Amino acid sequence: MVLRRPNRILKPLLYASGAGVLGGAVLYTAYRPRNIPGQEAAAVPPPTYGENGVFRPPKFPHAKSREEQIADLKRSAGIIVGTVEKVKNAVGKGLSGESPAPTEKAEEEPYDLLIIGGGATGSGIALDAVTRGLKVALVERDDFSSGTSSKSTKLVHGGVRYLEKAVWNLDYNQYKLVVEALRERRYFLDTAPHLSAWLPIMIPIDTWWKIPYFWAGTKAYDFLAGSENIESSYFLTKSKAIDAFPMLKKSGLCGALVYYDGAHNDSRMNVSLAMTAALYGATVVNHMEVTGLEKDANGRLCGATVKDCIQDLDGKRPEEFKIKAKGIINATGPFTDSIRKLDDPKTEEIVAPSSGVHLILPGYFSPSNMGLIDPSTSDGRVIFFLPWQGNTIAGTTDTPTSITRTPTAGEDEIDWILKEIRRYLEPNIEVRRGDVLAAWAGIRPLVRDPKASKTEGLVRNHLVTVSPSGLLTCSGGKWTTYRQMAEETVDEAIKEFKLTPKPLTNAVRVSGTEVEDDAPLDGTCQTHRVRLIGAHGFSKTLFINLVQHYGVETDVAKYLAGAYGDRAWTVVALSDPTDKSFPVRGKRISPLYPYLDGEVRYCVRHEYAQTATDVLARRMRLAFLNAQAALEALPTVIDLMAEELKWDAKRKEREWKDGVSFLGSMGLPRGKLSLTRKDVESGHIGNYADEEYHLYARHDKPDETLESDSKYPKGHNPVMASEAKANK
Repeated sequence: MVLRRPNRILKPLLYASGAGVLGGAVLYTAYRPRNIPGQEAAAVPPPTYGENGVFRPPKFPHAKSREEQIADLKRSAGIIVGTVEKVKNAVGKGLSGESPAPTEKAEEEPYDLLIIGGGATGSGIALDAVTRGLKVALVERDDFSSGTSSKSTKLVHGGVRYLEKAVWNLDYNQYKLVVEALRERRYFLDTAPHLSAWLPIMIPIDTWWKIPYFWAGTKAYDFLAGSENIESSYFLTKSKAIDAFPMLKKSGLCGALVYYDGAHNDSRMNVSLAMTAALYGATVVNHMEVTGLEKDANGRLCGATVKDCIQDLDGKRPEEFKIKAKGIINATGPFTDSIRKLDDPKTEEIVAPSSGVHLILPGYFSPSNMGLIDPSTSDGRVIFFLPWQGNTIAGTTDTPTSITRTPTAGEDEIDWILKEIRRYLEPNIEVRRGDVLAAWAGIRPLVRDPKASKTEGLVRNHLVTVSPSGLLTCSGGKWTTYRQMAEETVDEAIKEFKLTPKPLTNAVRVSGTEVEDDAPLDGTCQTHRVRLIGAHGFSKTLFINLVQHYGVETDVAKYLAGAYGDRAWTVVALSDPTDKSFPVRGKRISPLYPYLDGEVRYCVRHEYAQTATDVLARRMRLAFLNAQAALEALPTVIDLMAEELKWDAKRKEREWKDGVSFLGSMGLPRGKLSLTRKDVESGHIGNYADEEYHLYARHDKPDETLESDSKYPKGHNPVMASEAKANK
């Protein structure tokens, strides 16, 4: 009896202690201090004033000019154009009656790798390869991110829907894709904190029994992220959910689960990848089309024939020339099969293109810091409703399509997205077709493994294959895993083409200071640690330094810091003074958005922008945010680029036509596609048959009650007969 009493006391104490330890571990895991990307101080502090009050602006390294890059491409095949002036002459003159600058024949200097395609995958491969000490060239027919890579949902995510499918279908490949993407998500945010950020996403719940189901799903999502996770998912009661997302429909709402994923500026991320690769020594050229592949006597690929598409825009016949390389990589997304058929016309197609449509709505339809996902739409698809760049993005669809360079969003798809949005918003918040500011379609290149049987389905992750002649193709995948795709592709290229990586000695300091990256560029893959251009001097308070030194508006400074990182110093310096007390610098190209004239100059000088569409769509994003605002800004952008690139009147007219045509694919109403530049500059842009002219009560003179608020004529009393004196 004496011995049993201590046991009666000790057991409850042990149980209580164990429960306390377990509870403490759970609480620590949930609330431990975390290293959130972008929250830490900048690796490079902001510029300061030196002796005698002299301001010391950053001195960033410059990539080679486009003309110099083209000369390097030619040199690979043994063609040398002597001086930079000769290079510019050779590129500019073409073959339209004028003789190009004289060239010399020399020994060939082939590249280790020639990458075809300047999207996320191709640019990621170029950065990976060049930081392993390889000699790399990249060519892109259009612009960096001109295709699928600029038309994503703007999320950096593992994919909660893929996790759900992996569980219910017992699909290991789906599970593997989620785990890989969650790991890459953290690398994404670490290497480009200015272009990406964490975003809470709400899952509204309409039935009580779904609460434990979604709670378990989001917790599993957190668990799979492991140490790379930042914030834990959590449950919101109905009142808290409505407080966080006031537009949410109250009826039938039981509560909501909130989980975290990343959001990013996709095309600016793509441009940053390409420009970082160029700074490290890669030859990177946009608007350079591959017209053929070269093979040696053994039938192995040894180069490509290309032409400069900019010469065609200038009204000249494009010059074709050869590029020599030990290995060719095909990273052309939806156009993968067209390059594969240049290698072998009889090859079987592997791409199954799928169209994804997105809409842009005004920012007031969603909170600025909370997204929403509908995991079960009326037809079983998933739809996102997210804040992005001050507006709201909604999408996406997933339907089979044909491959075109400028896909367009169909009205059926737009109507479906609007219908699904209305299901989740308060009935008194009407989402109208006229509220759509822009609409675009992107082509997702789903792929089928050519080695698999024809009965097997499409591969949801990426695929790396090599043809008998040595064409290495990387296809499929998603934005979030671009870095992993690039690493695997370069690994395969090193093995296939017998290349020798080597340490990158005397590497450029991208930060423009003595501060170096943490990544030891020793010949191994280090892209999970290589910071992109703009990241080194970025912090959440950088915009304050820009405001205080240059006198730019606060919203403009915040945007520039987020879009360019520490290169925002150069962008503002290239902006015109306003001759006002405030803002001191920077003339907006659109009164609705924080885009400045200095951005156009910066993008031409430092980011290889060659057309007005390059700037409006892939550098500034205005074409994606508001098609009509982009149309109104188009004349200003053309004039600024003409000053930089010395365009003549014919080229400016060509840019106008091409720009308006592109905006048609971004949702610009058809009635405005025939507008001339003079029409737009004179303000004749508002009242057209295909526009809901009475979308807003904006046309009346100021009054306590506007006439347009009434359906009845002025002075008409609807409760009296029409013949009554009061109505006469």
